[in-house]
Amino acid sequence: MNKKDDHIALLLKRIPESPGVYQYFDKEGQIIYVGKAKNLHRRVNSYFNKDHQSSKTRQLVAHIADIKYVVVASEQDAFLLENNLIKQYQPHYNILLKDGKSYPSICITREPYPRIFKTRTINKKTGEYYGPYSFGYTVDLVLELIHKLYPIRTCNMPLTTDSIEKKKVRVCLKYHLKNCCGICEMKPGCEHYQEWIDQARKLIKGDAHEIGRQLEDEMMRLAAEMKYEEAAEMKRKIELLEQFKSKTIITNSSAKDVDVFGYDEQDDRVYISMLHVHGGCIVRGQTIEYRRKMEEEKEELLAMGMMELRQQLESHTQDVIVPFIPDVFDDSLHIYIATSGDKKKLLDLAMQNVRQYKLDRLKQEDKLNPEQRGVRILTELQQMAGLPTLPRWIECFDNSNIQGTNAVAGCVVYRMAKPSKSDYKRFEIKTVQGADDYASMREVVRRRYQHLIDEGGQMPDLIIADGGLGQMHAIREAVEDQLGLQIPIAGLKKNDKHRTQTLLFGFPPKEIGMPVTSEVFRLLTNIQDEVHRFAISYHKQKRSKAQIHSQLDDIQGVGEVTKHKILTHFGSVKRARTAEKDEWIELLGTRRGSAIYEQIQAQISL
Repeated sequence: MNKKDDHIALLLKRIPESPGVYQYFDKEGQIIYVGKAKNLHRRVNSYFNKDHQSSKTRQLVAHIADIKYVVVASEQDAFLLENNLIKQYQPHYNILLKDGKSYPSICITREPYPRIFKTRTINKKTGEYYGPYSFGYTVDLVLELIHKLYPIRTCNMPLTTDSIEKKKVRVCLKYHLKNCCGICEMKPGCEHYQEWIDQARKLIKGDAHEIGRQLEDEMMRLAAEMKYEEAAEMKRKIELLEQFKSKTIITNSSAKDVDVFGYDEQDDRVYISMLHVHGGCIVRGQTIEYRRKMEEEKEELLAMGMMELRQQLESHTQDVIVPFIPDVFDDSLHIYIATSGDKKKLLDLAMQNVRQYKLDRLKQEDKLNPEQRGVRILTELQQMAGLPTLPRWIECFDNSNIQGTNAVAGCVVYRMAKPSKSDYKRFEIKTVQGADDYASMREVVRRRYQHLIDEGGQMPDLIIADGGLGQMHAIREAVEDQLGLQIPIAGLKKNDKHRTQTLLFGFPPKEIGMPVTSEVFRLLTNIQDEVHRFAISYHKQKRSKAQIHSQLDDIQGVGEVTKHKILTHFGSVKRARTAEKDEWIELLGTRRGSAIYEQIQAQISL
């Protein structure tokens, strides 16, 4: 693979399984294609993981040098963002591969007696427009609701006051079906026409609370008058109204332009994202990264990021949504900390984008330099515990026994935050009788590091006990008192549910809390789970061998081959012990079968 293929391969691995919009760039950095996806990871990877029949698609893939994406909250939001990006950049391959047609809007005409209808053509001289709507049925639903609530005209007749007075137009079938008030002949009730248009405008904008209350009052009045069919019709209209009032994160086109900022940080790195909302739609998104050089406050860094991103995206809107108040660099800005509603949804989306960007950056660096992740985690552990050196080499001990029988211990080794299984060690407890965990720990630790001393081996940077203060003291007695070594010792304290809660370090030990989502916490719990698994597996192995040995291996004439034959035939030692003599003779012959049967009966009688 060449450098381009390596770069694309890294990008494909870190793309999230979220709805969003992806952008393909050529080697000159020009956008050549914009697409939407319910699952970004699956959709983008599909371009590179299969052979395409279309020559245009193969040509597109051959020219892709870089990939960027914006995560959104839903498919509908992805549709609208894709549409805006296509209109803004007009990518070459969008023209070749898809039509990129506009989504429908709702128009209220600028006429003496306005009409309201769906259109894909925008001409602001002839009307006011609301949208675009990514799904045509949404527009149809709104228009259906408006025309059922208000008998406004649907014809395209050029009605004026003069033409109505001169009776140049006559009512049509719509009037007789009671779907139109008959404005062309100024029938009774048409004096409310402009009021109906104003109410319809409120519905389109989403300001429908007052109208909803009016419909509910009307429904209750009709029900009280036992006009149940009319009341049911009012209820249906209320349900349609409620369905319309449920908004998406993309607001309608009457909304103000707004910039939305997200903020996150990791060590000395700061990530700031911006979503630019224009005409009610997210049209652009960008994320930048800062490196702290001094002890800059996050308010200062957010202000710097806001200025940089607004310059990059050439935004001049005065309304901004932020997660916290920055050091304001422009007093003319209207700053909002969103706590609910559409603004909160937009802020959540900006935060989702900045966190995804941070995760992508960390994953990319880990792929390019696998040791870098280990250094980052171990540096955090060193700072938390106040270790004198970076704990590149960590060893952890655990004991395993059942009421003191088959007592064993395990030692796992982690180098640069990764398990080094070739260095794992198993120990049979030799000097301790019964279930004495602390004495067993002292024996194992002393044997381990006495062997390293004798061999001139390297000592670990940190020893971890799979337990609390008692095991830490046992390790300290072996390491410091018996061997005269100085190695940092830590323990893992569990809560009442036997789950790791805090890190213990030093004597007297201090408790160090860890967020369960932190990489250090995941590393330590991984070490704890691994040493527990390793010790338990060795204990089970020893216990199994002991059980088999006590019943078969002590019988004269039973070697490995014969033992395998016996267990294969009988299925278990227990079954073999209860077998009749004839069955033993049939399996092993008269002489061997009889001899082994007699020895087993002698064992049973003891």
